[in-house]
Amino acid sequence: MSDKNYGADQIQILEGLEAVRKRPGMYIGSTSSRGLHHLVYEIVDNAVDEALAGYCTTIDVSINPDNSVTVIDDGRGIPTEINKKKGISSVEVVFTILHAGGKFGGGGYKVSGGLHGVGASVVNALSEWLEVVVERDGKQFKQRYEKGKPVTPLEECGTSERTGTTVTFYPDREIFEETVFDYDTLKTRLREMAFLTKGLKIILRDKRENAEGAQDSEIIKTAGMVKEFHYEGGIKEYVKYLNKGKTPLYDAIIYCEGTKEGVYVEVAMQHNDSYNTSEYSFVNNIITPEGGTHLTGFRNAITKTFNDYARQMKLLKDNEENLTGEDIREGLSAIISIKISEPQFEGQTKQKLGNSVARPAVDGIVSEQLTYFLEQNPAVAKKICEKAILAQHARDAARKARDLTRRKSALEGWSLPGKLADCSDKDPRKCEIFIVEGDSAGGSAKTARNRATQAILPLRGKILNVEKSRLDKILGNAEIRAMITAFGTNISEEFDISKLRYHKIIIMTDADVDGAHIDTLMLTFLYRFMPELIRQGYVYLATPPLYKLEKNKQVWYVYSDEELNELLAKVGRDQNNKIQRYKGLGEMDADQLYDTTMDPEKRVLKRVCINEESNSELDVTFTTLMGDDVEPRREFIEANAKYVKNLDKNA
Repeated sequence: MSDKNYGADQIQILEGLEAVRKRPGMYIGSTSSRGLHHLVYEIVDNAVDEALAGYCTTIDVSINPDNSVTVIDDGRGIPTEINKKKGISSVEVVFTILHAGGKFGGGGYKVSGGLHGVGASVVNALSEWLEVVVERDGKQFKQRYEKGKPVTPLEECGTSERTGTTVTFYPDREIFEETVFDYDTLKTRLREMAFLTKGLKIILRDKRENAEGAQDSEIIKTAGMVKEFHYEGGIKEYVKYLNKGKTPLYDAIIYCEGTKEGVYVEVAMQHNDSYNTSEYSFVNNIITPEGGTHLTGFRNAITKTFNDYARQMKLLKDNEENLTGEDIREGLSAIISIKISEPQFEGQTKQKLGNSVARPAVDGIVSEQLTYFLEQNPAVAKKICEKAILAQHARDAARKARDLTRRKSALEGWSLPGKLADCSDKDPRKCEIFIVEGDSAGGSAKTARNRATQAILPLRGKILNVEKSRLDKILGNAEIRAMITAFGTNISEEFDISKLRYHKIIIMTDADVDGAHIDTLMLTFLYRFMPELIRQGYVYLATPPLYKLEKNKQVWYVYSDEELNELLAKVGRDQNNKIQRYKGLGEMDADQLYDTTMDPEKRVLKRVCINEESNSELDVTFTTLMGDDVEPRREFIEANAKYVKNLDKNA
């Protein structure tokens, strides 16, 4: 549009919920699967607000056979009277007007969750249809909306002895890229909500046998399932869940609770014998992946309190340095949950809390109650301090190893691993590195690659399991050092994304059980020490073929058993079919490897993603798969093996 045509007539005014339908990403983050599931969370958040206010004990969530979702609560029910300002019922106000509801002043709720405080109206705007049933004052009321607009008035439709609100909605297929709800995604979030609201019962039901637009395999595993989440211990039980598959350092869950300056603080923590920290912070039940003032207050409190105790009990000598927060938090699982009336978040996505009052509130309550706990439990206090001191010694050893590396670099120049076949282009946006297991596959990959943009780093065998290792041992592992050096970013607190040398890090392993194990070891390392590579979308898994089919001088590469059966049904199951089952990348010559797995025009890459809202679930999964405890790993494999399609039958 030219400047002379830009005038008052070009300023678009969007009335009511039109703005939501025009720019849905501004309200729910995206129109992908993540945004789709946020619709459910928004309605559930409203019910949780009733629970936080003391009026709701049970929330029932159902994925219906038609893939609509129903959320039922036993709260007070939305007021049904006419709103004097708008001249319509309060129910219609809540579902059709942005920033309307009990959480916007007026004393309806002291604290409230929800993504943006606009949940019901946004869900309504982004649904093909939505129906709400309100039960209160001995009566039942009902109203239906389509694409955000009421198509019936709020009508009294019967009597009722209960109170509460029932919302059923069907997501708009014109808005969302996919409209099939994933049971496991909802299960993760609803479990978290139940942990954070002690005493609240949340039930999840999957009533589907098949849903419109879904493959049978997508939902067959959850059809008919019912899960109930109810935790009287609240976040104390959350910490126990985080430590599943780990060995706690002591039996007690350290719990701190109190209110200061209008901030309700609840903290639960327990150390285990691992070397990783699992810290999750929440504000009004909303996860804050980037922390904020409440997390800062917690870290300040435990660092000061444990150092004071260690000095007082002579566990630290006068000439020894203080323990760092990182030392004390080694092996710590902790939940930091606060409730505050007017939370202020940095950024529209509510990633980080900004309220300054939260830091001293958390600091003060945790410092006071943790000090009392340590004095009352000297054996536990000593175990924690001894573990932190060992972590301090390991950190010093790791620092000396890094210092030695830096001195070498300064004298000899930046030395890339000798086994790395680097690419010639120096623009990271154009470059990719293949991490390949074994010399045979590495040799084929080096021959096959595009030397301008594709680098190859062969690894010898399976890398170290970082889930069971301290940093000094990890930095001493040659294969891990090779990757750190090749990527250029360093790790942990010294990680610098701006120094990344490749914008595609591609893990390329055999399509069998051993390959899957190597993938998991690699992803564990990246998740624990370079998570930003995954968050920013730089990590991929290659997809090598399982079969090569030849017939009448034609060649097909096939990536699954299902795909092979479909192809054979198409070309015929004749005796002159030549089917080769690849047991490893090393069986392919360079041309085959490039054509099937490395050629940007033909290959299939799987991008590895982190869902920040289910980080705690991811943490538990990595611990289950890579930790010392065998029983949880066996249970996980037994529960999930039937969903794996490409399991190597010969492995």
